[in-house]
Amino acid sequence: MRGMIRPVILAFVPLVLLVAPCFAQATGHVQVKFVKAALIVGGGGGSGTLIYRGRHYRFIASGFSVGVTAGTSVNWLEGTASGIKDVNDFAGSYSLVGGGGAWAGGVGGVSLRNEHGVVLMLKGPKAGLEFAANLGGLTISLR
Repeated sequence: MRGMIRPVILAFVPLVLLVAPCFAQATGHVQVKFVKAALIVGGGGGSGTLIYRGRHYRFIASGFSVGVTAGTSVNWLEGTASGIKDVNDFAGSYSLVGGGGAWAGGVGGVSLRNEHGVVLMLKGPKAGLEFAANLGGLTISLR
């Protein structure tokens, strides 16, 4: 009997090691509407929803940009949030590097990372008149 317990335990160890990372980090789905206005220095804000492990979390976002920026736009972005260990990791200050533009419509995309290691990959349509090639930041707060 004692000789049979060890092979059973050894068979389960690899399964536990494979499953453990799945529970440590899960990918979330993000939807956000962001309104931005700028002339050299810009700012904006918006709200959205994070869907994480089957639950919906509302959030607000505010941001800034510095660089070659002019115009106003409304962005409807959607994408993923990866590297989340706890839902509170989603909130924080994100840094970004972006460039894009819209002339009465277009598509924008952005990649951001916060101090907790959460990475947002967002893309979607934008409407308005904007040209941007800038460095900025974004702050997200859970409601």
